[in-house]
Amino acid sequence: MSSSQTSSPLAQDITLPCGVTLPNRFGKSAMTEGLADAQDNPTDKHQALYGTWSDGGCGLHITGNVMIDRRYLERAGNVVLEDDRAMPMLQQWAQAGTRGGNHLWMQISHPGRQCPKLVNSNPMSPSDVQLNMLGNFGKPVPMSEADIEDVITRFATTATLAKQAGFTGVQLHCAHGYLISQFLSPKTNQRTDQWGGSLENRARLARRAVQAVRAAVGAEFPVAVKLNSADFQKGGFSLEDCVTVARWLSEDGIDLLEVSGGTYEQLSLMGVESTEVRESTRKREAYFIEYAEAIKQAAQVPLMITGGFRSRKVMENAIEDGEIDLVGLARPLCTQPDLPRKLIEKKVDFADSYEDSLVLGTGFWGHNSPLSLIKGINSFGPVGFYYWQIIRLAEGLVPQTDLGVLRAFFRHLANDFKLTMRRKKQAG
Repeated sequence: MSSSQTSSPLAQDITLPCGVTLPNRFGKSAMTEGLADAQDNPTDKHQALYGTWSDGGCGLHITGNVMIDRRYLERAGNVVLEDDRAMPMLQQWAQAGTRGGNHLWMQISHPGRQCPKLVNSNPMSPSDVQLNMLGNFGKPVPMSEADIEDVITRFATTATLAKQAGFTGVQLHCAHGYLISQFLSPKTNQRTDQWGGSLENRARLARRAVQAVRAAVGAEFPVAVKLNSADFQKGGFSLEDCVTVARWLSEDGIDLLEVSGGTYEQLSLMGVESTEVRESTRKREAYFIEYAEAIKQAAQVPLMITGGFRSRKVMENAIEDGEIDLVGLARPLCTQPDLPRKLIEKKVDFADSYEDSLVLGTGFWGHNSPLSLIKGINSFGPVGFYYWQIIRLAEGLVPQTDLGVLRAFFRHLANDFKLTMRRKKQAG
């Protein structure tokens, strides 16, 4: 590369507290893939997808949800890692996903109450607060002490197996309303024992899981956490909570903190912005960057912000100003898998964006608009659009960017149903 091409701050490497160095300032944030086989094992499609992304120049890739418990999935098509039965395929996935000289970290997760009813109608959660979304989720069973200890052990087991397979780090999913996030939020955690009530108690599962993973993988293996800056719900996990938990997690030895936000009920995680997000933040693109300073000061570990970054100038300024240490990208890599390389080499100034076109207006339905349906399509149609691009990349095809929001929405529903039925048939 010429000196002008390498002058971007996005090209700088960064050394983590554990001593590992990431080659540049881009991190691919986790996106659920839905590519596992009927036995919940990785496939050659994972190799194709992550090989393509690895070639794209991003310094750190984080996989989509890898489940720690086969009984509870975020969706059918998740990879589950409880034992070494699929170790050869895991190793091939790790090899393909690091062939570009980047890191590939496995995101390990438990969905808690956000396990679809078609997968398990009796999910686990800290309390019996049900997620009411189109009847898709069952009433959760409050977890016993033994259930909680089992989850902690499972996080450590999955992390150990990920390291054995050749993944170069792990990320514990403590955001977006999944199990650990459910414990952190007073809306979903109504316990009165040592796992509920005060923030210290509500954060106990997150801290214990991180500590168990660190003990299992050793001091020189990267351990990261994805944490909500806030749930953006009244009475939920707040920014003040986040700042405190971030400090505790840094004391527990994490190497990178990725900050996002929202839950299924408040879809800030998908770009459906909360009213709490200021107009100045919208203009700066990154949804959660206004919280970065307080979190970074508290955590004292490298910080990755994901959500909204689209222009190279905004990304470079955020790194140069020390607001963040890594730029998190997700959706743009579904349609431009080589975007990080092009941004670093200054061949493009902006990521392609399709969000504005993936919206239905009420006029589509006339005056008798079923607004809840339109809201659902506008929330999950874009999700389906990007999932479809992931499927195409995994099949060696180019993205299909002319897919409309309505087609994307129903195609995604049909695909998820097909994956669920395939899994149920396999289970007998």
